[in-house]
Amino acid sequence: MTALDNIARNRNRQMLLALAAIFFGGMLVAGLLRFSGWKPAGTRNHGEMLEPMGDLRTLVPRLADGSEYHWNPVERKWRVLVAPPARCAAACVKLADELDLVWQLFGKDADHVDILWLGAPPHGARSNAATRILRDDAALRAQLPRVDGGPGEVVTGDGEPGVPVYIIDPNGFVILRYPPGFDPGGLRADMAKLLKLL
Repeated sequence: MTALDNIARNRNRQMLLALAAIFFGGMLVAGLLRFSGWKPAGTRNHGEMLEPMGDLRTLVPRLADGSEYHWNPVERKWRVLVAPPARCAAACVKLADELDLVWQLFGKDADHVDILWLGAPPHGARSNAATRILRDDAALRAQLPRVDGGPGEVVTGDGEPGVPVYIIDPNGFVILRYPPGFDPGGLRADMAKLLKLL
């Protein structure tokens, strides 16, 4: 074997080892990032992903007029559910304004979103074509995680309790929760991703 053959063989071995190092090194880095909990910014939710999800499929809420509101997965509608406490006034009016703006920003996808308001909204709360007023229902409230708030959650300056908001998928599963005082822009960003799944 000549010196040139030895040089070529060594170069080929080094190339093979470099390719293997790149391949397995990339897998190792990806595994470390995955198991450390890091996620790219584009895949993070602004709302809290619920584990386990609330299951509302067997419940048939009633609208304010007494008619039934069916989940009807074939329609492929997402729902934004507002679950205000009994003493909600100014905070609910503000939230209704914010949700109306968010709904308008969905543009052509706005027809695929219903805004469900659990219980009677306060005087002055804005509504739109997507707003559905549900009768307050203890069985429905019982399926909403931390509907009465959690430790350290926002109470408004005037002592009103905060208002949690939930995202319900077309099948009737409660998948995301937004704590009182959340940023409506985060809800809009999450819903924009979800609406692309339709």
